[in-house]
Amino acid sequence: MTRKLYYEDPYRTEFYSKVIKIDQDERGSYVVLEETAFYPTGGGQPHDTGTLNEIEVFDVEEAEDEVRHYIKKEFQEGAVEVHGVIDQERRIDHMQQHCGQHIISAVFDDLFDLPTTSFHLGKDTVTIDLDTDQLSEEVLQQAEERVNQVVQANYPVETKWLSVDEANEYTLRKPLAVEGNVRLVIIPEIDYNGCGGTHPESTGEVMAVKFLGWTKSKKQVRLEFACGYRVLNKLGEKHQILTEMKQIVPRPEEQLVEEVDHLIKASKEKDKKISELEEELLQYEAREIISNTEVDKVIQRVFKGRPIKILQSLGKTIIEHAPNAYLILVSEQEDQLQFVLARGADVDRNMNEVAKQTMPLIEGKGGGKPNFVQGGGKKLIDGAAFVDKVIEQL
Repeated sequence: MTRKLYYEDPYRTEFYSKVIKIDQDERGSYVVLEETAFYPTGGGQPHDTGTLNEIEVFDVEEAEDEVRHYIKKEFQEGAVEVHGVIDQERRIDHMQQHCGQHIISAVFDDLFDLPTTSFHLGKDTVTIDLDTDQLSEEVLQQAEERVNQVVQANYPVETKWLSVDEANEYTLRKPLAVEGNVRLVIIPEIDYNGCGGTHPESTGEVMAVKFLGWTKSKKQVRLEFACGYRVLNKLGEKHQILTEMKQIVPRPEEQLVEEVDHLIKASKEKDKKISELEEELLQYEAREIISNTEVDKVIQRVFKGRPIKILQSLGKTIIEHAPNAYLILVSEQEDQLQFVLARGADVDRNMNEVAKQTMPLIEGKGGGKPNFVQGGGKKLIDGAAFVDKVIEQL
């Protein structure tokens, strides 16, 4: 079996080893070494990344008692010795997040009798699922305060390899699900947990913990949080957003929410007023079009670049005031024709049938009700010619 240097020294990010196997599986080509500092995926913690002989290691998995290092390209034939380098920033980040999770889970369990049922260490944030259907702001505040007290108290974080019987002598957070020896992660007075992940030497290295919110997930609560340098990154991102916001909305930070809320409401009022004015204009335009058309005739217009939604609204308005007329509205786009074909309430004609006869002229598609059809197609003929073809069918 490969000697696991990440358990002996989780801070070690460089090592030398020898190749004992080169093979491939469904993930790709992989290398097995005599010893490795690369942590494989496990226990909710993602794998390390880095290089072997300057070849990128993109995945590390443990399978069939092997630690497999998946590489971007194969080693040169005959390669025996390797120089491994771990992505230190990623390793330290995972240590901070994983240790922070242990503290958070312990606090929720001890203070509120809420056990953790699952854990996911993501790229930007971390989540745990808690066995409850809600979290109050008071509980969140108390828990976050206690978690950061534990971090700042700088408790030691110890690891021990023990038999199951020896491990069960401790007040374990949850029952062990393994046989043989188990690795125990211990934060004295705080947490005793079987865990195979990498952790710092003390809680102080977690730096800080910030809860980011929670959502319901399958009758449980999924709590999102960040630890360590991720807290600084989140703070930096939010500060940048606030700085840019203040350039747009020149108000103190504490007034931004109120001012933005006011602007949104004002914008909605303006949008409403614009919609009302647009409707009035369409009503006026519809009356003008009808007045310029002889009674019991076909009403037709060809527009340039007019949106289909406007054609529809205009068409409905015209038909309401012209019960004895046919209506053809066409909009010429750069390389398309869009149309509305309609009839008044007193006209007995299925406009879907008319559309089916004329749409092939523009390789078009469309549909609607017997009295109102809309569609469009390629600009194979101009709008006026399309209108003439529709009139022929009428």
